[in-house]
Amino acid sequence: MAQQLDLLYPASAGIITILCIQVTVKQSFRTAWNRIMSSFLGLGIGMALFYLLGYSPVAILLAILLFLPLAVRFGIQEGFVSSMVVLMHLYSAQRMDFPLLLNEAGLLVIGVGVALLVNLYMPSLDKELRAMQKQIEQLFRQILREFCYYLRHGESDWDGKEMIEAPGLLEKALRLASRDIDNRLGRRDDSYYQYFVMREKQYELLERMMPIVSSLDTQVPQSHWIADFLERISDSVHPGNTAYRFIDQLRQMREEIKESELPRTREEFETRASLFYLLREIENYLFIKHELGKSSEDKKPAAVAEPTPGK
Repeated sequence: MAQQLDLLYPASAGIITILCIQVTVKQSFRTAWNRIMSSFLGLGIGMALFYLLGYSPVAILLAILLFLPLAVRFGIQEGFVSSMVVLMHLYSAQRMDFPLLLNEAGLLVIGVGVALLVNLYMPSLDKELRAMQKQIEQLFRQILREFCYYLRHGESDWDGKEMIEAPGLLEKALRLASRDIDNRLGRRDDSYYQYFVMREKQYELLERMMPIVSSLDTQVPQSHWIADFLERISDSVHPGNTAYRFIDQLRQMREEIKESELPRTREEFETRASLFYLLREIENYLFIKHELGKSSEDKKPAAVAEPTPGK
């Protein structure tokens, strides 16, 4: 394009294009704006120094020394290379007339414009995000099932590998979801990101539950009630939201436990106390998902807002 327009230094348009292409659409737009502003800043400083000191290496050196702190001050330092490209064109041509300035503007417009057009197409990340969502849900199901097993039997040979794998997978999923947001123009859709943030908070609660569960080596009937409840939760781990139903069941079960026969031994008393604390953490776990479900419904138009099956 630059050659067809008979612009000087046409290869510079390609250099500017390469510099402006980024991994996300939003980053590309931000970089393009910063490079244009940076180029105009460098051009203005260079023209002033060339006028005062002539086309000399000293003028180039002073232009760099003045440009860098100003670029950092305005947050456009990433445009340093493109601004120096424009500045060196003036230095090579030894002139600052209108046709040359128009030539530099044309190189910038072509370079930045083509980069933006290229960056407008970004492959969808939905497939990868859904795959990570399923992996995380499978880890959560297995963790909850292991809790159930321990509550029923008071022992387990579980190696806890799911507790180790989950944080790394959640961190990777959050980075990918953040990239997905930056690749969307117009309406902001952060549902995947919010989902993984919710799971990250739930994982913190699973970490807090684990030492409680592992300390319950005394068997009481209430342990089996909670194990059955956790099993139902584990069978319902998916993106939908029926957490409010489980919250209601949990509160009902808590009342039933309160009304059951008092503990007869110290060990049973301590176990019952730990179970009440475990119920509190399970309620917090469910409440986090319930809040996400409510916020998702609030974002929907009133005419189409419907409860989504699952938890």
